[in-house]
Amino acid sequence: MECISVFDMLKIGVGPSSSHTLGPWRAAERWIKELKASNKFDAVEHISVDLYGSLSLTGKGHATDYAVMLGLSGADPEIIPTDTIEVIISSIKNNHVLFFNNEKSIPFNPDTQITFNRKFLPYHANGLVFTATINGRKSKSTFYSIGGGFVVKEERKNSKKNKEIFLNTFPYPIAKGTELIAYCNQLNMPISSIVLENEKSLRDENTIDFELQRIWMTMLECMYIGCHTEGNLPGGLNVRRRAYDMYQNLKGELPYADPQEWLETIRKTEVKFRQILKWVSCFALSVNEVNASLGRVVTAPTNGSAGVIPSVLMYYMVIENHDANFEHIKRFLLVAGEIGSIFKKGATISAAMGGCQAEIGVSSAMAAGALCELLGGSPEQVLIAAEIAMEHHLGLTCDPIGGLVQIPCIERNSMGAMKAIHAAEMAIDTNPENVKVPFDKVVATMWETAKDMNSKYKETSEGGLAVGVNLSDC
Repeated sequence: MECISVFDMLKIGVGPSSSHTLGPWRAAERWIKELKASNKFDAVEHISVDLYGSLSLTGKGHATDYAVMLGLSGADPEIIPTDTIEVIISSIKNNHVLFFNNEKSIPFNPDTQITFNRKFLPYHANGLVFTATINGRKSKSTFYSIGGGFVVKEERKNSKKNKEIFLNTFPYPIAKGTELIAYCNQLNMPISSIVLENEKSLRDENTIDFELQRIWMTMLECMYIGCHTEGNLPGGLNVRRRAYDMYQNLKGELPYADPQEWLETIRKTEVKFRQILKWVSCFALSVNEVNASLGRVVTAPTNGSAGVIPSVLMYYMVIENHDANFEHIKRFLLVAGEIGSIFKKGATISAAMGGCQAEIGVSSAMAAGALCELLGGSPEQVLIAAEIAMEHHLGLTCDPIGGLVQIPCIERNSMGAMKAIHAAEMAIDTNPENVKVPFDKVVATMWETAKDMNSKYKETSEGGLAVGVNLSDC
């Protein structure tokens, strides 16, 4: 996985979880491709799915069963109209028939053909096994959702050949911060330019710009929807949407007709410290409320942490620099994606493996570094910002109440965004020669902390707030 594109770290998908929703969805798609490649698809008579570990323990709250059924139905999480999700799921549940890959109808009862197994598979905490019955014989395939919508199979664990292929794909292969800084110094380029050169080895710059613009517009639309949607979140906790109420108290009187015009009106509102705090919180909350409602978001690097990066970028656009344009957005997303990829290579972005430090901590580091470059920080200062943000998330547990990506997940995005802004400002005033904690050391420390953390704090809802606060309390 050493060759990780920005578009691997920033994926468009459906909430509420990249590891528990988007990952299983993509795994179902890959399984269908396997069946087709082996000419087995047309002969499938019966299918079943087994979910293991964290996918089982918090799968209901994360809509893992929904994701599996949608993936098996051939729906694409990037483009499916989100208002059709409940229609598709209800049809399967009521009729006990699944339209396999949108090609053939097969009997399917989710109550008996999706099994939640509490035990963990040895390779990763998020395991799922697809079983097809073909001519009376069973064919199994095992996948692991390893965070951020990434899906792998176990045989790649020790594949040196694969590692070499990934490592040699980019002209400037990067696994550590020190390597990134070396390229910046050698070529006299900012981090965003190094990352862009790597991306250009995979696709032309027009395509890069188009996809980055699509990612930003998805983020902007997500914030817009969240700020304009009132009511309670689904799932049974009866969590009141707060972005709508906050926005009503912050908005001005100027009219607007779409998200871009909305952005322009925000630029003209009052700017004081308290208002800045509230705007950033409002943006972050809005994204994760949409995420919790099976809405479309961008993994950044995960769905559970999807609000940090757009809210910090929006802060830059509407508070810090009113002249900001797509070039600023492009640089921000390129830097954020690279920082996230280093954490993925050296540690993890999966809460099931590392707790919430692997999600909110990484997203805060990504946003801090990206903002630092836009504020004029040197490459060294960019990594200082990322290090500061992660350092103050170390040990953060993942303990969602009821297995839902709501409490404390939504608020944590707001806190992660504010820490990112603070870290960027601190880094700008820091001389790299005086730094005591190198970026690569905090990446390694996060991974060591993740391995030491008790499993009940790794997205199992068996510890922390998940057991300290009863559903009846909510």
